This record gives sequence, structure tokens and C-alpha cells, in this order.
Amino acid sequence: MNKFNKYTVIGVMSGTSLDGLDIVKCHFSKKKSWCYEIEKGITIKYSKSWKENLKKTHLKDKKEINQINIDYGRFIGLEINKFIKNDKSKIDFISSHGHTIFHNPDQKFTLQIGDGQSISNTTKLKTISDFRSLDVELNGQGAPLVPVGDKYLFNDYKYCLNLGGFANVSIKNNDKIIAYDICPANIILNYLAMKLNVEFDRNGEIGEKGSVNIRLLDKLNKLDFYSRQNPKSLSREWLEEKILNMPELLKLKTQDLLATFYEHIGLQIGKILKDETVYITGGGAYNTFLCNRIKKYSNSKIIVADPLNLEFKEAMIFGFLGVLKDRNETNCLKDVTGADRDSCSGVIHLPK
Repeated sequence: MNKFNKYTVIGVMSGTSLDGLDIVKCHFSKKKSWCYEIEKGITIKYSKSWKENLKKTHLKDKKEINQINIDYGRFIGLEINKFIKNDKSKIDFISSHGHTIFHNPDQKFTLQIGDGQSISNTTKLKTISDFRSLDVELNGQGAPLVPVGDKYLFNDYKYCLNLGGFANVSIKNNDKIIAYDICPANIILNYLAMKLNVEFDRNGEIGEKGSVNIRLLDKLNKLDFYSRQNPKSLSREWLEEKILNMPELLKLKTQDLLATFYEHIGLQIGKILKDETVYITGGGAYNTFLCNRIKKYSNSKIIVADPLNLEFKEAMIFGFLGVLKDRNETNCLKDVTGADRDSCSGVIHLPK
């Protein structure tokens, strides 16, 4: 344990939308309450081969997945080495979420690749990884994990909304916090944009030109996930089963599909944001059309994060989860995940 309550940590995160590997250098300190500072951050865009690899890893056999896990860990380690080259300050440890390949908590299974031991060996730094497995073992969803950071580091906002591959929210009421995945966001918007040979729909310009298909919108809004009680989380598997199989995705024009999904996302998020302030982060916060759809249906005052927090808040919070693990303090909340108890999740690896 760091007896001075000050930490310098490298936080690492790869989101479901495959837009890249986020690496941040951040500082945490505790007096009466926790404070943080993001010193610098970078997003490493995936090469074509890594992107294809990560997209298809779930289709491989166990032996191949194990090898990709190790290779991806080495890749993360090498990218961290480049990131901290010529950096003279002491780094206490690396805290890495990795990249989710499987997430099926109902079957007691979740896998984030990016082998922590390989990262540690490559960087020669203590590394903390695998933040979801323990909660799933304790009958939780293993997600979302970011709310513990929202609770301690972003207490000024009632709502913290992240527009990543999936949209998720933390809601604070007095000392209680609840959090859950709301709906697919960039993961479906990027999937549709790729049909037009662009990586993403910049500012929602394509979707804005489309027409909302009311029948599809109604069908999306009636998906059983939206009527389920919390805690609940979404996954690639859910998207493939419930949405990508819809015949409308083959029949309708792509710009009309995008317009319909923007409306769907705006509706689902907007009905949750009822009052006070919401702090928005994640790549989707750059999408002005998406933010306007949310504003249309929301009653909250919307505050979009500054650029460092907008891009790197999740990676920073995984750094913070590592701090809590290092201190042997709770970093996974049963009220959020539905687990049998709060837990201190993560696995610590020392370089060999």
C-alpha cells in the first residue's frame, strides 16, 4: 500500500467499438476525499490486422484465444513502453481493463484479453488486470465498473453518461449510486457506417440526412432488455442475437437505419435523464447529431466533458480501480452489478 495516499498510474482501456487502445498517465491523491488528474493520454488506432483479430477472436478455439490473449498483452506492454519512454517520473503500476471478447454473466462467463502477466513482463512494472471475473463469480453482471469512479471522483453530477460502444449511465441519489447499460451506441452506429465504407458517421452527418423508420424504431424500443430491472448489462452477443438479425438491417437504406438508431438511442437515454446535470464522456460525445437527439428527449442540463476527460475518463477510472485494488478496498459495488457482495476485484501481476 502507498502510505502517502498518492499514486501515479497508467490506465489502459479498449472499448467494444474498436476505435483504439486508450492509454493514460494519471495521478490520484486522497486527503478527505479522492482527487485525480489526467496528465496525458493517447489513443492507439488499431492496425487492420489487430482490428480483424479482435473482431473475430470470439470465433477461435481455446488454444488460439490463449495465444491472442498473450500476444495482445505484449502489444499493450510495448505501446505503454513507447508512451512512457523518456518519462522520468515514478510509475506505481499499470491498471488495464483489456478488450472484452466474451461477456455472458448469466452463464457465469466474461473474458477480457490482454494478459496482465505479459504486460508486466514487457514493461517491467506491476500490472493489475481482470477486473470483471470476481464479480461474475459472485453472481453479478461484472459490469458496469466505472460507477465506483463516478461515486468518488465525479460527485458534482447526478448523472454520468458514457457514450461508448454501449451507452451506460451512473445515477447518484444521496449516498446511493445505481448504474447500468442503457442501449447500444457507437457499436451499432459504426457497424452501419462501415457499410458505407467509412469508419464512423462524423457528427451524425449521414444519419441526419436519413428518415426515421417508425416500424423499426417501435420494434427496437420494444426489445425486452428495456423492460428488464437493473442491474443489467449489454454485450456484443446480445447485439448479434437481438439486433443484427433483424431483417430491416438488410432491407432499409443505411442512412435511414442510422437515422432510426439515432432516434432510438436519443429516446432510450433521454427518458432516463430527468433532472439536474448530466456529465457526458466517450467518443459519442463528439457526435453533435447524437447529442442533439439526447437533448430533445432529456430534461437534464447537459455538460460535455473537456477533451481529456471526454476521451480518457474510462481509462483513468480503470487506473483508479487499480488504486483501490492495491489498497485492498472495495472497487466493485453490488448495488450496481447485482453481486452477492461488494468486492475488491482485479489480479495483481509482478514482472518476471
